[in-house]
Amino acid sequence: MSKLAGFFKLSSRMAPERRARLRLNESDTAIYAIGDVHGCLEQLVDLEEKIIADAQTLPGKKMIIMLGDYIDRGPASSQVLDHLEGPPPEGFDRICLAGNHELLMLAYLKGRCALSQWLELGADATLLSYGIDHDRLAHVYRQPSEIDTVIRKAIPRSHIAFLRSLPVLVETPRLIFVHAGFRPEVPLDRQSDDQLVSIRSAFYERSHLLERIVVHGHTPVSEPRLEGRRCDIDTGAYLGGPLTALRIWRGKGRFLQSRASKMSPHSKRSP
Repeated sequence: MSKLAGFFKLSSRMAPERRARLRLNESDTAIYAIGDVHGCLEQLVDLEEKIIADAQTLPGKKMIIMLGDYIDRGPASSQVLDHLEGPPPEGFDRICLAGNHELLMLAYLKGRCALSQWLELGADATLLSYGIDHDRLAHVYRQPSEIDTVIRKAIPRSHIAFLRSLPVLVETPRLIFVHAGFRPEVPLDRQSDDQLVSIRSAFYERSHLLERIVVHGHTPVSEPRLEGRRCDIDTGAYLGGPLTALRIWRGKGRFLQSRASKMSPHSKRSP
């Protein structure tokens, strides 16, 4: 984290109970924003290799900003967290933002919501990545509390600490990086973490009010594109699409994509 100290500073207006909202001076920094991974580790590694190759031609600093939703639905959520806990590619700094799936997983682990709520968003795939078969547990244990105990003991403390540490937004003088979006007519410091990771229609319908370009994920699209000042780069890796990165350097953007993933058995679930 000390290596990032020169890049970021916490907003002085940030309420202490909120997740960090970071500020970045992007001058002469090549920024690579990566969309929703959802347990697709192979696509993440493939995309990182393409980012490394692309960055070799660029001078100056390089930064990867992950836009959240690293877990659920795809086959390797636990392994994705292991990967993101480790060092970024050589020559890069990296910041990982929180998505709604990370907040829901933490809420369950803290006992603030039922397992059924997490399962509705693809937790069964995440549990399998930790070696836990939820259907088998339901046959072995009679009480939901017993199942909860088994699951909570199986999640590494380092993963829980990682999820707790995730900031929720990065802003620069010209750009905002966030998982889902926000209400453009409301000051950023008045918007909750839950809103920043979960909003949809109230953001899309008012995006004409945006004053800066907003790079986000959360809602899968068939192709990444800039619509006005809003750029959605969640191209549904867990649905069989590629994982997408947007490179922003000296005011210009370029999309990079991994190879397409295999269709997930959870592909019909809502985001």
